[in-house]
Amino acid sequence: MTSKTLKSVLVVSVALNLFALAAGATLLVTRAHVEKRVEAQQRPPRTASPMMLIGQLDPAVRDRVRDTLRASALEVRPDFEEARQKRREAVAIASSDAFDSARVTTLLAQSREAELRGRARLEIDAVNVLETLEPADRKALSAILTRRGRGVVRSDGEKKAPPPAH
Repeated sequence: MTSKTLKSVLVVSVALNLFALAAGATLLVTRAHVEKRVEAQQRPPRTASPMMLIGQLDPAVRDRVRDTLRASALEVRPDFEEARQKRREAVAIASSDAFDSARVTTLLAQSREAELRGRARLEIDAVNVLETLEPADRKALSAILTRRGRGVVRSDGEKKAPPPAH
């Protein structure tokens, strides 16, 4: 074989190897997307929003329930705002040159406590509202007790944070 033939064979070999690497990478990425879609299809569907659930109630009680739950959400808003603020402070300290792990840990604990206070109050108020309803209305509204955590994955695969009102 001449050197020209060897160079040609080497160029073809490199090109084929690059093509094989690109095909393998594409296969891995596509496989990951397919697995996410299959997993999303196997999850139970999300329940309707609280306002949609309230809309299903008997018209005679709908406004009272809506007003009561809205008032409850407004009462606990400071707890959720405190939780977000403490978490922002923790992130700021963690990303600064003056990192203080004890302070970050304390702020994160305070953030969790504030969020749990707010969530507990919302759940107590929701149970109190459910207690005042007829069985059919209570059954329709009971899904508001379903806890949805952060980073709920929607059916289209995109993440979004759920509202803190339940």
